Amino acid sequence: MANFETLQTELLHLFERHDVELEVDEDWLVTDGDFPAVRASWHEDGAGTPGRLDVDVVISEERHIEESFAGNGAGVAGLRDALSAFERNVLHVLLAACWYVTDDRRIQLQSWDLGARTWDVFVGPLTFSRDSVATPEGLLPALQDALRSESLSGQLHWIRLFHRREDDGSVVAEALLDNEPWPGGDRVLGQLNWPSTDKGYSARCFIALDIRDY
Repeated sequence: MANFETLQTELLHLFERHDVELEVDEDWLVTDGDFPAVRASWHEDGAGTPGRLDVDVVISEERHIEESFAGNGAGVAGLRDALSAFERNVLHVLLAACWYVTDDRRIQLQSWDLGARTWDVFVGPLTFSRDSVATPEGLLPALQDALRSESLSGQLHWIRLFHRREDDGSVVAEALLDNEPWPGGDRVLGQLNWPSTDKGYSARCFIALDIRDY
């Protein structure tokens, strides 16, 4: 069983490897005594099912980003598997949007005009649970169009997209904007030409937008 101290140490070292120095403040890892702050929790039932890593990134008094990842394996092995998924799917977007540490080898950097504002857009990879599944065309332009219908406040926003195709061909999809259900994003996911495969798969993508600082 991986305890909280192990989790906090692993998370601290993960950020250190990407040039972000955080400080321990009880249950939190904080940035120079302030926000952004990070906390994570690890849950496993020991019944052979994957564990779950919940990551909470607080960017202000009232705003925080919540993400969860499955981890295969028992104890520390499962925890590290989940942390690897966190790093692969979300971490580099968070580093760019919240800590201004940008690695353009890991994320796409775009500029979108939405309303009267120009936004820096940090696009994480669309990651699939299986290899050789092709990415559907038109995802980012469709998201940009959908966001034009939203009244975005002049602060950081984030999008989580999830699409799962079962072995029987049924589909489960979800789009969240700032942790909340986003019908416009659901419509985008439903309109894309996702691959039809014999075996099921899942895909997820994490994106953040921030007002351009001229």
